[in-house]
Amino acid sequence: MKLYNIKDNAETINFAGAVKQGLGRGQGLFFPEQLSPLANVDALLEQPLVPRSVAILQHLIGDEIPQDTLTAMVEQAFTFPAPLVKVDDHTYALELFHGPTLAFKDFGGRFMAQCLATLRSDGKITILTATSGDTGAAVAHAFYGLPNIDVVILYPEGKISPLQEKLFTTLGGNIRTFAVQGDFDACQALVKQAFDDEELKAAVGLNSANSINISRLLAQVCYYFEAVAELPAEQRHKAVISVPSGNFGNLTAGLIAKAIGLPVKRFVAATNANDTVPRYLQSGDWAPNATVATLSNAMDVSRPNNWPRVEELCRVKGWELSDIASGMLNDEQTEDALKRLFAQGYLCEPHGAIAWDLLNKERGKDEVGIFLCTAHPAKFKESVDRILEQDVELPGPLAKHNAMESLSETIAADFAVLKAKMMG
Repeated sequence: MKLYNIKDNAETINFAGAVKQGLGRGQGLFFPEQLSPLANVDALLEQPLVPRSVAILQHLIGDEIPQDTLTAMVEQAFTFPAPLVKVDDHTYALELFHGPTLAFKDFGGRFMAQCLATLRSDGKITILTATSGDTGAAVAHAFYGLPNIDVVILYPEGKISPLQEKLFTTLGGNIRTFAVQGDFDACQALVKQAFDDEELKAAVGLNSANSINISRLLAQVCYYFEAVAELPAEQRHKAVISVPSGNFGNLTAGLIAKAIGLPVKRFVAATNANDTVPRYLQSGDWAPNATVATLSNAMDVSRPNNWPRVEELCRVKGWELSDIASGMLNDEQTEDALKRLFAQGYLCEPHGAIAWDLLNKERGKDEVGIFLCTAHPAKFKESVDRILEQDVELPGPLAKHNAMESLSETIAADFAVLKAKMMG
């Protein structure tokens, strides 16, 4: 697989290099040189998740990883299902929260861990990542205990749910966590500064596990095929998929799936009050506001890192950005959507409720809708219990970590402070 740096097209790299390097020069994102269509997609859709995912990833990555090795990697990473649950005759929920940390990030985090374990060269690796909620837990658990790999996770202090926080701040060992006095964009800025610091990169063997890493992105392509595969065959060509969108890696993966042949009509980018992209698609002006805290905190991102990949993909494929439907819900509207969805018999959480509500607004009468459920409702127990007047039971992993002591350290949003901590 050959990839190029979107900011500096002269910089090209293979898949293994992109996995290990993370970002290109000038903090540029790597993008595939080719996204050729899969052969016989209909036959692929009849396969189970793991062998289908191996075929998709082999098609994307090429012969860099032998098929037997890739099969073992996928078998180790995708040990849980992604069921499509019928909500009504025209609407389905793709549940992506059946992994060990109860969020969609388990797919990308666990596959990336397998990639690094397989492709790494000698020497120490330090994974540095920022999280607005679910990435932290997925990455922490995927890499926990792996030899010669340290993980440093940054998250905005007081701006993720307590249960999300407990899932990754209680591990210790090779997992270090820092609560940053700022918002998620401040955390992302620290990660970017770190990758621009050659001394730090060399000293700790820096890598990133955000969705900027191509291995995470390609893993996410696989569950879009799973979603369509679980639809009745006569409905597949009518599918509209609504994606809760914060850093826009999830939507990017869906668009890659479409680019290589997945029969999806179109996508809906669903955001909260941090609505930079919906406003941009409407006006043509990229005008990020200050990030605001919302009920759907994993989407509290005003400067989405993956958006350049969306624009590059549309440019390469000759697609119009306007073909991507979009919209936003504020917190009051989110609460109302969550209640209405629950009244239909489906228990969800704020991110999924936003995707469901905007799907209903955008879907045509002859279309079938899928909305992505990116996290288990219990990860947002405080909000869900209050809004729905319920007492959501904590699944085993949440109950276990909720009872443990947080090992996190609070730091200022100051790169010098972070660098000193990491070098020390």
